[in-house]
Amino acid sequence: MLESPGRTEHREPAITRQNVTPKPIDADEPWMRGLHADTGYLLYRLGLRSGQLFNACLQESGLRLRHYAVLRFLATTEGALQRELSARLGYDPSAIVGLVDDLEKLGFAERRPSPDDRRSRIVVLTESGRAFLRDTDEAGLRVTSELLGPLDPAERESLHALLLRIAEDGLN
Repeated sequence: MLESPGRTEHREPAITRQNVTPKPIDADEPWMRGLHADTGYLLYRLGLRSGQLFNACLQESGLRLRHYAVLRFLATTEGALQRELSARLGYDPSAIVGLVDDLEKLGFAERRPSPDDRRSRIVVLTESGRAFLRDTDEAGLRVTSELLGPLDPAERESLHALLLRIAEDGLN
């Protein structure tokens, strides 16, 4: 509603989220061929799609992929400082604080005094957090299966090996 002295004007929003179905993308359009020739763009789009699918699976729990990543990391260690979580996962330190707060509220993680430095606190996965991860394993497999549906098992293995090689080199 826009208001001016003496009158009220109602305008429909330019874009509404309700009942908006995106038009299918025609891969033969010149602008799409250009984007699809860019491997970095394809990786970006697939990353977005993977995140969307996984977040949809996690939606019922109230968590998102970023929470899941923290839990998965904690499952590999006896505990981690928040700054270590930030560095290892590539998340902003302020984001880690909020993620750990959320996980603590759900009972999936807790902050404990560090055995090496009593002034520091480490984040530790709880038994409830471990149970949550076990429960989400199947959902993760479904997401991967949906995302990689067009590939046969050998192609999936090859893709995973190639992505792992890139990640090990570029994400350390």
